[in-house]
Parts: sequence; structure tokens; C-alpha cells
Amino acid sequence: MTSASGRLVLAATPLGDPGDASARLIEALGSADVIAAEDTRRLRGLASALGVSPTGRVVSFYEDVETARLPKLLEALHGGETVLVVTDAGMPSVSDPGFRLVAACVEEDLPITCLPGPSAVTTALALSGLPCDRFCFEGFAPRKPGERSKWFAELVSERRTVVFFESPHRIASLLSDAAAALGGSRRAAVCRELTKTYEEVKRGTLAELAEWAADGVRGEISVVLEGAAPRQASVADLVPEVAERVASGERLKTVAAEVAGAAGVSTKELYAAVLAARK
Repeated sequence: MTSASGRLVLAATPLGDPGDASARLIEALGSADVIAAEDTRRLRGLASALGVSPTGRVVSFYEDVETARLPKLLEALHGGETVLVVTDAGMPSVSDPGFRLVAACVEEDLPITCLPGPSAVTTALALSGLPCDRFCFEGFAPRKPGERSKWFAELVSERRTVVFFESPHRIASLLSDAAAALGGSRRAAVCRELTKTYEEVKRGTLAELAEWAADGVRGEISVVLEGAAPRQASVADLVPEVAERVASGERLKTVAAEVAGAAGVSTKELYAAVLAARK
């Protein structure tokens, strides 16, 4: 990195309400040398709502042109300019353009910073009423039936709360498929139009939500899915673990007690099962 290098700035933008914009975002919009925007019309609408007039060059930076824009943006950065990346709503790179440019800057040792702010992922998670201590983000749900089936198969045993995005045109079929694959009693929350006038959070079981969505759902949607309940291990499931530890030199009584205690099963039954497996 040379002293003349500029800086890449990733900036979170409001999900809907312009009032959620940070003071740092407003300042950056008015001072950046280059603004790479997912939708230039929406950028100008946001700037107008915030009362700021961009003075830098504004270039489009949506998925189909992201790779083609990299050379010029990197050239600007090497030339000492500040490049601001904004997407339609939320944080660049999170299911939005930005990752490729960040990766290129990392590769070329160019400085990068971030202006934190609104995120549909964490907003939906906080509103869902589901556990937030451990979660994973899955981006957009797969569209193709085969890929979706594999995806559901992975979520059957996923213990963490899952957050993902879905199109309003596919949410009804997704919830129906989810209820069939994961069980209708698994809880979830469908969050639509977050921070906007018609914000709605619908909570319930997958079966209930599938029935609710059957008549159609509009708006931008985030789904929060309850993690899978821990599976109760059977005594038979635990025998191989005990046998392996005993084979490595540990005492059977000690291992059986430890493993049984951790799994919540009878030590006596596990001990007997291990002995029976040896016959």
C-alpha cells in the first residue's frame, strides 16, 4: 500500500426509513470521490431524502456489472480517491454487491473501512422472538427444487436459529415445503417491509405460517427459522463412543458414567449395553 492510496468505504443504508441513516453516511455521501451504487436512482432518492448532494462521480454497481467495474474502482483507489459503496438497503456484501471489490482491495493491500448501520438480518432476528444467542445467515433460499431439497435436509439438524431472505412470489411455496421437510410444529417468523409503513412480523409454526401465506404476501421478506431441538441420544447410539475410549485405555466404568451423564441416560444401562456388544 502506498501513501497515495485512497480508501474503500462500505456503508449501510436504511432498510426503508431514511431516518435510520447515520450521520457518517450522510457525510460520506457528500464527500466521497466516487459512489458505487447498486441502483443509482435509489441512491439519488435517498440522498434527496437526507438533504445531501453527492459531489463525486456516481457509477452503477449491481450484480451484473460488479466484476466489470472493479478495474476502474481499483484505479481510483490507487489514485488516492475515496470510493463509497452503497447498496439498495442494508450492508454491502451481505447478499448484495461488494464482496468482490473488498476481496480485490484485500489482495492489493488497499485500506477498507465500514460505516455500520441497518441490517435486515439482525433486525429480523431481534424481532422474531426466537433465540438470538447463536444464529446463521443463509442468504437467499435456493430457487431450484433439487437445491432447495438439499438445503432443507441440512436444516433438519441445524441447532442455530437460521435467517434467510425470500421473494414474495415464492414465500408461500417455501413455507409449505419447509413445513413438510422440517415439521409443521417448528417455529418461525416472517418479517416483511422492515422499518417501512407496512412493516409486519408474523410469528407462528411453519404450518400456521404456510396457511397464512397461501393467499399471497407482498414486500421484501426476511425469514427467521427456529433451530432444531437437540436430539436425545439412545443408549445404543452411545455404545461406539464408549467402546472407542475404552479401547484407547480408559476404564469402562469411568467412561460409561461420564458419557451417560452428559447424554442424560442410565449409566447402568449403558454399561450393560457395552458389555453385551462385546459378545
